[in-house]
Amino acid sequence: MKLRIVSALLLMAFSASFAQDVSRPLIMVHYMPWFQTKAVHGYWGWHWTMDHYNPDVIGQTGERAIASHYYPLTGPYDSDDKNILEYQSLLMKIAGIDGALVDWYGMDSYLDYGVLNASTQNLFAELQRAQLLFGIVYEDQSVKHIVDGGYITQANALAYAKGVMNYLQNNWLGQASYVRLNDHPLILTFGPQYFVNSSDWDTLFSILRTTPLFFTLDNRLSPVAVGAFPWPPMWMSNTSGILTQDILNSYLAQYYSQAAGWPYLVTSAFPGFYDIYKEAGVGPSYGYLDRDSGFTFTSTLQQALVHHPNVIQIATWNDYGEGTIIEPTEEFGYQYLEIIQAMRDSLDAAFQFQLADLQLPLRIYNARVQFSGNSAVNSALDRITPTHLTRARLLVINCRRKHMSHSRSSIHSESAWQRLLMRGKTPVHTR
Repeated sequence: MKLRIVSALLLMAFSASFAQDVSRPLIMVHYMPWFQTKAVHGYWGWHWTMDHYNPDVIGQTGERAIASHYYPLTGPYDSDDKNILEYQSLLMKIAGIDGALVDWYGMDSYLDYGVLNASTQNLFAELQRAQLLFGIVYEDQSVKHIVDGGYITQANALAYAKGVMNYLQNNWLGQASYVRLNDHPLILTFGPQYFVNSSDWDTLFSILRTTPLFFTLDNRLSPVAVGAFPWPPMWMSNTSGILTQDILNSYLAQYYSQAAGWPYLVTSAFPGFYDIYKEAGVGPSYGYLDRDSGFTFTSTLQQALVHHPNVIQIATWNDYGEGTIIEPTEEFGYQYLEIIQAMRDSLDAAFQFQLADLQLPLRIYNARVQFSGNSAVNSALDRITPTHLTRARLLVINCRRKHMSHSRSSIHSESAWQRLLMRGKTPVHTR
């Protein structure tokens, strides 16, 4: 009976509608949905290999060879892995992040765009379960690739892109969890790189029921865009390939100066930049921005806050190829999520999560992996939402007791699961 009551409380809390807070900046992470593993897709995707590294090769430290200077705490993962999506969504929620802005190439089965779109759909479903927001950063360069590849003609590019907007309208823009300001959906573009005229975007947006608030990269595409967002300006790196703090601050000062007259402000904070393109043989490096033990992130985050933005975009959650990750890694652990959590706590008196809670998602993920065939354990884990960790932990304990009462032979494995989830320290990596 007690188990049913706790379950009902959790479901009631989860089903409550998400109110988009306008009293503080929304904190959104820029998210890449482009990773594939052999275990899920049957192959290692390009963003783990870059046609150079072989993740099947495992080094002396137990880490797979991947195209990155950094290594995720879970090991290299698949963007379609539901356990990973649950882990990431829980981490975002507990860190005080409001949701994810997904780097999106459209929905067609050209190159890997269809695969990435399917992963995006799965991520959005998991974000909604965690009562988080989602949005789109449209890569209009995809249209150039589609035209160059002969999938469509240049004359049909606008009509094709209107179909892309129609897809957004029918699938996501009308959902309550899609990120909005003043009831207008946000659409960002990493560019524009193909549709460079404001009138083209007016044409694309004309089919939407509600005019979106449109943001472009670095510079505002007026008049269609209401603002622009900054990004690590690696093109400003010095002759040694280093983007210094002085150069970065100069870039941000110029950005915030021009942004002062915009009606909306979507800005960015970033931890650093350390790509692996040169080592992988993809091309020259874009440059290097030192993380400086977290100083770069706290500095760009503070500069964002003092300008009272509507949205702070964290760049990025998981671009391992360019080394802009804040997702927990072997190298820096939870450092960046701890910074975000402390900021959210200072801005939001109702925020309840604590520092130690950040370790819970990895324990849940490890339990999913270790007990993948145990329906009782996974049934209990399915009931955990980040809405209230006290209730979640109580549910875990009650599920454990219920399972043990039905089968004394399960005591040993359930005890191990309980220790792993509630107190465990050793990650169960899937390397």
